Amino acid sequence: MFMTSPALAHQTDFGRMYARKIGGLPQVPSITNVIGQEKMDLDGWVGHMAATAVVQDPRLSEAVGNSAKLKALARQSSKAAADYRDAAAARGDRVHQYCEQIALRAMGKNHQAAAAREALVSNNEEGFAGRFDEWWDTYQVQPLAAEVTVWNESIGYAGTLDLVATIGGRLCLIDYKTRGTGRDGRVKPLDPKVIMQLAAGAKAEEMVVDPAIGTWEPWKYSQDPMLLGVAIGETEVQTVMANPDVLPAYWSKFWSLRQVWGATLKVGEAGVALREVGPPPPLVP
Repeated sequence: MFMTSPALAHQTDFGRMYARKIGGLPQVPSITNVIGQEKMDLDGWVGHMAATAVVQDPRLSEAVGNSAKLKALARQSSKAAADYRDAAAARGDRVHQYCEQIALRAMGKNHQAAAAREALVSNNEEGFAGRFDEWWDTYQVQPLAAEVTVWNESIGYAGTLDLVATIGGRLCLIDYKTRGTGRDGRVKPLDPKVIMQLAAGAKAEEMVVDPAIGTWEPWKYSQDPMLLGVAIGETEVQTVMANPDVLPAYWSKFWSLRQVWGATLKVGEAGVALREVGPPPPLVP
């Protein structure tokens, strides 16, 4: 089995957090945890997924008029959004794993590229590998570091960058996103929030050297990097660059969301928020 979660990451009651070494206590939130403080309204999508699952279920015709069968269908269909999300996350892990192994191979390090590709083939996802290989060759990617964990002590967050590389002689910080295919046959575009991820990665102060014993070194890839989001689909790969003009605004938003995370943590640790109050004693004449 491949390890798809960063070695220093922990799932906590306050979202994913990072420790300074394997087995250490989590200390700071992950970049994606911070960005997740901006809640998205998914009610419409969840309802659509549930309704679609019902109308496409082959058992619907025989369930009509049967209350018990209809309830069973509704119960199962209510999980459609969660099932879709989990399947997409698993697919994303497999694609990211393949991308990492290709980078390790190119750097002359131990890799499992063949096994990672076979994992995609066995799930009928080989198209992602094929398009990624084309992108890798076309862009002439020269990898410097893959799946590198970074830390910012000043603000208080950590994260894992998918790839640090040079492309066309320019230093690049790269974030991969596995995306579906639209009705036009094109890969679905990236959410602009990827800029926050990249901006936070670019502001790193340290990078891990040995997670087992917790050794770190100063972040050495801060020389005006180009920030690239790479949408990997089955039909194509689309590469976008974070517009330098908007980076300050997105970084400001990330900083603010980090303050929200910290305030939420304080509230959670503050104790009981509401206490029952009884009536006052009777008035004495």
